[in-house]
Amino acid sequence: MTLEVFLDFVQGNIYYAPYAFFGLLILAGFNLPVSEDLMLLTSALIAVKNPHLKYELFAGVFLGAYLSDLICYGFMGRFLGQKIFKIKFFANMITDDKLEKVNGFYSKYGIFTLLIGRFIPFGVRNALFITAGLGKMNAWKFAISDFIACTVSCIFFFWLYFTYGEAVIDVVKKGNIILFTLFAAGISGWFIHKKIRQRHKEGLDDDPVL
Repeated sequence: MTLEVFLDFVQGNIYYAPYAFFGLLILAGFNLPVSEDLMLLTSALIAVKNPHLKYELFAGVFLGAYLSDLICYGFMGRFLGQKIFKIKFFANMITDDKLEKVNGFYSKYGIFTLLIGRFIPFGVRNALFITAGLGKMNAWKFAISDFIACTVSCIFFFWLYFTYGEAVIDVVKKGNIILFTLFAAGISGWFIHKKIRQRHKEGLDDDPVL
């Protein structure tokens, strides 16, 4: 479904739009292919034409996005846990190496991992949330941290699209690619640094005592 067709459909059922965005984003929590970025863009463009529904539309995407995160963390990560690796799609998406890398970032940077991760598409968001659940990150810490991160990202992108419309889509895409590249490089760098330190420590332990 193209953006224009989706916009026409939502516009024709405008008063149900906030619920439609909310429902679609809830499905994204179960890792169905629903783009949070597209929902934010569409809701903002609809809000431009229907300013009287601006807050309802934002509430729909914000609550849907946040609860989707909690589903991804709580149900997919903590409840299903290692069972999800029996599903080929998840086994390919979250390897043991990726799990260790992201857990390391959570341990070192905490909320900033979620904050930065929320600005990165390409499946990174859900991978982060599932990893947090698999790693048994404290539920309250995740809920509060993700609430802050979700609030910042949703307000920023809704405002951006509401103010500048489709003109900023290419800019956002390029920014996402840059952030994804930096995030991937950061995780890889941290992992390599950890391995070097571990090998150095093992080398010291193997040295004979004089």
